[in-house]
Amino acid sequence: MCLKVEDVKYKRVLLKLSGEALAGDKKTGIDADTVGNICDQVKKLTEIGVEVAIVVGGGNFWRGKYGHQMERTTSDYMGMLATTMNALALQDALEARELKTRVQTAIEMRQIAEPYIRRKAVKHLERGRVVIFACGTGNPYFSTDTGAALRAAEINAEVILLAKTIDGVYSADPKVDPTAVKYDEISYTDILTKDLKVMDSTATALCRDNQIPLMVFGIDKPENMIKIVKGEQIGTIVK
Repeated sequence: MCLKVEDVKYKRVLLKLSGEALAGDKKTGIDADTVGNICDQVKKLTEIGVEVAIVVGGGNFWRGKYGHQMERTTSDYMGMLATTMNALALQDALEARELKTRVQTAIEMRQIAEPYIRRKAVKHLERGRVVIFACGTGNPYFSTDTGAALRAAEINAEVILLAKTIDGVYSADPKVDPTAVKYDEISYTDILTKDLKVMDSTATALCRDNQIPLMVFGIDKPENMIKIVKGEQIGTIVK
């Protein structure tokens, strides 16, 4: 049976993608098949009337830790440029699937993208366009996780879909600790007090203070995005 917009739980979502998620098994750069699979699911979301915004990281090209001998703000700005490359790659893949898109950057790059303007972003979403936010918050010392929390609050997203390389929130890193326990539901306060590495503490507090639920799921199964907006329990819900 065809899913209708009135059947979905969330009508406006913000998808947070790490740069590493776009690299697939290659770990660095952009894997076309991985990006294609993600964009196929984004298209399905738009087809059922869900408004989709995306915040993308840049770790597949540059991470601050790479620049440990570099001045911190310079390293962070380089990371912002990396997010823009990923945003343009996503835009190209989405438009190849006949979706209308806009890239908005927190640092002005008028030749390739719009500068971030909240009202324009909301208008694009209302018109069915996928809006991709690049450059995080536009400020050094803030991660793209914080950028995702900020943009979600600004556009009144009903949920943040946090795509990770593991399928939820665990008491420890399951790749390292085989006894790690997966949470089906957890509070933002518990994440902060237990120092669980879901998002950085600034982003976590921002989501908590603005009461934005967070759905953490495995990017290896991007079709879970559809299940989440239908209201199915996938991964871990943080609220």
